[in-house]
Amino acid sequence: ERLKGNPQQMQQEMMRIYREEKVNPMGGCFPIMIQIPVFIALYWVLLSSVEIRHAPWILWITDLSAKDPFFILPLLMTLSSLLQTALNPVPPDPMQAKMMWFMPLIFSVMFFMFPAGLVLYWLTNNILSIAQQWVINTRMGVPPQFNLPSFKSAPADAGKKK
Repeated sequence: ERLKGNPQQMQQEMMRIYREEKVNPMGGCFPIMIQIPVFIALYWVLLSSVEIRHAPWILWITDLSAKDPFFILPLLMTLSSLLQTALNPVPPDPMQAKMMWFMPLIFSVMFFMFPAGLVLYWLTNNILSIAQQWVINTRMGVPPQFNLPSFKSAPADAGKKK
């Protein structure tokens, strides 16, 4: 708050805190980087596996290698992604906050055409991530809260000095 008007000094202060506390700012990227090869491999396995084609699985899903015929899994995946985003703290940068909310919506458009098995994998991952975050927050004494960003745009001259 005290360095709000000086972004360069604020960045330097944040880097100093990272060094003192031995925190890697890119540490949060590692889990998603591990999942990318798994996601790609699963995609190709689902597309090329002859054994699972038209093999009944559960309820309305009769083929894990085809897209969900009723789009139920992509809708559930979108809702779980939005819930996961709501449980995270709102970033201080308004543009980053908007991106965090629009990315699940953009991904959901892609997931409507993906094989049901892939969407099921992502949905399961989202549900487990939400549960994990809930348990961690509860054990640390932080009550779970939904953080919704303000999408109101600031006036054009709000950032200018007078």
